[in-house]
Amino acid sequence: MSIWWSLHLRRDAASVPLARRFLLGTMESAGVDPDISFDLSLALSEACANAVEHGGEYDGTRKDRDAWEEPSATASGQYRVTAYLDGEKCRIEVADSGPGFPTRGGPYTSERQPGSGLPDPQYASYPPVTAEEGRGLCLIEQLADHVHFGNRPGCAGAVVSFDKVLKWRKDALLMVS
Repeated sequence: MSIWWSLHLRRDAASVPLARRFLLGTMESAGVDPDISFDLSLALSEACANAVEHGGEYDGTRKDRDAWEEPSATASGQYRVTAYLDGEKCRIEVADSGPGFPTRGGPYTSERQPGSGLPDPQYASYPPVTAEEGRGLCLIEQLADHVHFGNRPGCAGAVVSFDKVLKWRKDALLMVS
């Protein structure tokens, strides 16, 4: 058995805890280990906060928008969160309609390996120690097993996707058999 869901949210700060609670509720119901659930919910919160802050809004100039991007959307715009829980891993994707990541060098994909926690500097360089923001992408990379920062194909918008191998409680509903 697997679980799949997608949320279409307004770019509003109140949507971040909503997405996080939805994910935590799904994982709790399925029987995912609480430590894994916490890591993924924190990574999701960071990705959603980035979509809210940097996600832009539909400006009426693109003709190739997805069905989830409504031209009549309020000035706050929208973003999408999709999660897949399937036996051994959870994959989460957050897509917005903002300017996207810089295209110089193409998308960044990171496989977590011991001792290689540094993300590609063109996307997620570490901010100064005294900075009050700018750690979100670095945090996502540290909390997930595989991370991809890229742009939506054919139109504006960033896509942050990440996954993590799941651990299950003994009474889990979806545990790998």
